[in-house]
Amino acid sequence: MLSKVQFLRISATFCAPTPPKRSSFQQIVTFTARFGSRMGSASHTTSSKLLFRQLFEKESSTYTYLLADVSHPDKPALLVDPVDKTVDRDVALVKELGLKLMYAINTHVHADHVTGTGLLKSKVPGVKSIISKASDANADLLLEPGDKICFGSLFLEVRATPGHTQGCVTYVTGDGSEQPQPRMAFTGDALLIRGCGRTDFQGGSSDQLYNSVHSQIFTLPKDTFVYPAHDYKGFSASTVGEEMQYNPRLTKDKETFKSIMANLNLSYPKMIDIAVPANMVCGLQDDETKVVS
Repeated sequence: MLSKVQFLRISATFCAPTPPKRSSFQQIVTFTARFGSRMGSASHTTSSKLLFRQLFEKESSTYTYLLADVSHPDKPALLVDPVDKTVDRDVALVKELGLKLMYAINTHVHADHVTGTGLLKSKVPGVKSIISKASDANADLLLEPGDKICFGSLFLEVRATPGHTQGCVTYVTGDGSEQPQPRMAFTGDALLIRGCGRTDFQGGSSDQLYNSVHSQIFTLPKDTFVYPAHDYKGFSASTVGEEMQYNPRLTKDKETFKSIMANLNLSYPKMIDIAVPANMVCGLQDDETKVVS
């Protein structure tokens, strides 16, 4: 595993670091994009660099996100929350678009599906796995709050948003004239569209989740797009402003929120006994008999 103080090379150039208060590693990000729906209405960013695709795995209702810098000669790309069942689809798309997949990153240790990170590493040479250090999972790169995942000329910043699990993070596109606008937040299960992730296992805490969302996501500009890890009602995206106004759980005061979460009476996740052990080591190989990190 690479040291946090190392810089990762995308081409011949290093990502120029901003002076950090806590240094880990700096990398670069970039995007060319027209974005999906804002709860059904079309909208787009002003960046001409980001290639963005929102992909779906129907069995677990999981969204995987492909981002790439098409202004860079190598067209470096990353996948957020890949699923093992759709790795072949994702690899084919990366090849069709002429991209160079650099990173496979997870927002947290999932309990409802096996991550595709391990399979991606076995199928695409050089891909690095990424997850938060707080997750206690294995990966090539372990993130801490304030770190940046860089590819091309833009970046994703890492925000700690625990509460669904102890290691949940939200990835947010950078702030600045060279970054995509409006900004984008890949919220995992911390903030869903008109909902949020459950807090009754994997070190979950409704108190912590409430604080995370309000301090790390609801403080973003209101036009920031919200792209969750799952949706079960057919929505593809929301915005911070919409969730601050309409989210039926997180618009309540903290004590009411905690009461709501304590009385959900949800069933035991059917994949948890398979998914969590596999995802702690970032997935399985093709034959699903040998764990890879």
